[in-house]
Amino acid sequence: MKRKMIWLLTAVIVILSAILLYMQWRNAELMVKMRKEQFDESVLRSLDQASHDLERNETFRYLEAIVQSHEQELDSLAQQTPQTRALNLNMNDSLIVFQPQRLPLSNQISMMGMRMRTSNKDLNLSFLESVQNAYIYQRSVLDEVIYTILYNANEDDLSKRLNTSMLDAYLSDALKRNGINIPFHFRVETVRGEEVFRCSDYDSVGEDNAYVQTLFRNDPGNKMGVVRVHFPTMDEYIWGVARTMTPMMGFTFLLLIIFCYTVWQLARQKKVSEMKNDFINNMTHEFKTPLASISLAAQMLNDKSVAKTEKMYDNLAGIINNETRRLRFQVEKVLQMSLFDHDNIRLKIEELDANSMLETVVNTFQLRIKQNGGSLETKIEAYDPFVYGDEMHLTNVFFNLLDNAVKYAKPDEELHLVVHTENVGENVQISIQDNGVGIHKGDLSHIFERFYRVHTGNQHNVKGFGLGLAYVHTIIGLLHGKIKVESEYGQGTKFVITLPKVKD
Repeated sequence: MKRKMIWLLTAVIVILSAILLYMQWRNAELMVKMRKEQFDESVLRSLDQASHDLERNETFRYLEAIVQSHEQELDSLAQQTPQTRALNLNMNDSLIVFQPQRLPLSNQISMMGMRMRTSNKDLNLSFLESVQNAYIYQRSVLDEVIYTILYNANEDDLSKRLNTSMLDAYLSDALKRNGINIPFHFRVETVRGEEVFRCSDYDSVGEDNAYVQTLFRNDPGNKMGVVRVHFPTMDEYIWGVARTMTPMMGFTFLLLIIFCYTVWQLARQKKVSEMKNDFINNMTHEFKTPLASISLAAQMLNDKSVAKTEKMYDNLAGIINNETRRLRFQVEKVLQMSLFDHDNIRLKIEELDANSMLETVVNTFQLRIKQNGGSLETKIEAYDPFVYGDEMHLTNVFFNLLDNAVKYAKPDEELHLVVHTENVGENVQISIQDNGVGIHKGDLSHIFERFYRVHTGNQHNVKGFGLGLAYVHTIIGLLHGKIKVESEYGQGTKFVITLPKVKD
């Protein structure tokens, strides 16, 4: 699969997953909104029922008290003489309203019906009008009595009229009937804001979310009360409906992460595969050139038609020797691949003098640099140069870095190398700096990867396997050191190695 197709497929899956997550979130939001509306409606309906039950209970209790009072007075009158009873009736006019001074309306209508059957037909109309007027009069009297009772019932203060235990029971019962079984707290105050009652666990922080209901709403405005009900676990109750959506959203997000990671691994493996193919192509070319030179020299030695002098023998032997050495060097670099598995590296750790090792490598490399028209400057300034390391591998590290500097020299400018050692804190710092072509910023983070080579387009500027810097990074890491690179394209490159020095 091509890389463009992989990224296109990834983009489509990510977009679809994002849309799916958004739809799930919107559904959860809608469910929460509906749950909140249902909760509000149920609470308001419950508060209205509780307020109505409380007011009705107060009226019943007041009427019951009046009836009991009048029954006691009637019993007292029944035990008195007729003269005393008449005197008491005249002195207490308020009782007339409640005493049965007339026959019940049904009895009156029956008696009137009997009279109507024995009276003249001309009097029927006037009699019916008198009955209707009597009914209206008694109804108005009854309404006035009820209004007087209710008005007299609310003369007490709200604190005396309110039965908080009964209100609590009414609220609890109404809420349960409407399907709400979560804890609630309430407080009662007058319409002027004076607090009358507060639950011991009422939290003022929840005042903004409290539900408000008027108590005794049929009373005059200054006699009414207000109850505020707060549900401390309301948010958990409402958002509980979205709990079923949370795992689904989590699974969707997890699948998206797994998919992205899989695509990343696929792209990485594809990149490594391309690097390996490039490595094989380069390796083939690097092996082909010395083998061709050795083969040509061998053919000349075997060709009896060509006269051979001692100088020619020396020349052909030198070619074979140089190309063999070159081939052996390339084989060693290929074998370095097996060293990237830390379990396969066997280091011979000993105390080494970094200054001495670097001077030896520089002396060996001087000839090659001069042949390429360059110069090498050394600054050996480490006063305590001893480090722990493997002499062979550490020498290869220095050779690789110097070899890279020669490979990536500018073709139109003289190569200049600076090798510097110094002590920095508890470490020995070794730097190798050149004035070569430099490295692009985009390549800096990849130069220590296996098979990675800095290139321009599809054509590499120099031949190689892309293993040298990866090998350097691995060895320095195993020696508990650090390596960093500082480079700007066109301005040269500087590699800085930091190794812990040997402590006394």
